[in-house]
Amino acid sequence: MDSVSSVSLCPGDAILAKPEDEECLPMGRRGVTVWFTGLSGAGKTTLSCGVAQQLQALGLPVEVLDGDLMRQHLTKGLGFSKEDRDENVRRIGFVAKMLTRHGVIVLVSAISPYRATRQEVRQQIGNFIEVFVDAPLEVCEQRDVKGLYRQARAGLIRNFTGIDDPYEPPECPEVVCKTAEQSIPECIELVMQSLRSRGYL
Repeated sequence: MDSVSSVSLCPGDAILAKPEDEECLPMGRRGVTVWFTGLSGAGKTTLSCGVAQQLQALGLPVEVLDGDLMRQHLTKGLGFSKEDRDENVRRIGFVAKMLTRHGVIVLVSAISPYRATRQEVRQQIGNFIEVFVDAPLEVCEQRDVKGLYRQARAGLIRNFTGIDDPYEPPECPEVVCKTAEQSIPECIELVMQSLRSRGYL
């Protein structure tokens, strides 16, 4: 990476990794993808941005891939059928894999509702930490800043996760953040602890 100072990372502002071979990375530096999954409004973007700021303060190479921003660019044109949702996750996963292999800590914030597709991406990336941002549907609806749940309830949006399309929670995530019960700093620290315990910091 060229620099990790004085750069806003939220949501999805890019800091590009220097294209180094893995064997040329500084001693002890390993890339990893931290994948935040959960319902819309659960707090994925908030947590990923908070973790990014912590990593930035440590001078570590970090990249935020925010699901909403990805749909405006990388996966623009994809819809919300199961096939399109899976393709959305696979494309984000491909970018995360490329960055991870060059020593970047990649923070992905995406609903990614289907368990099998998340597992597929995990296997492709290798160094992978799944963070289940766990908030009850009713809490997510109360946080509905964009009014998406209201539109889905009114039938104006179809195939909306949690309403008329399923969300499959992770079975064995590395981290669970219960944002309806735990504070944002507490949840951020859980993710940082996971990174430390696995030798990524």
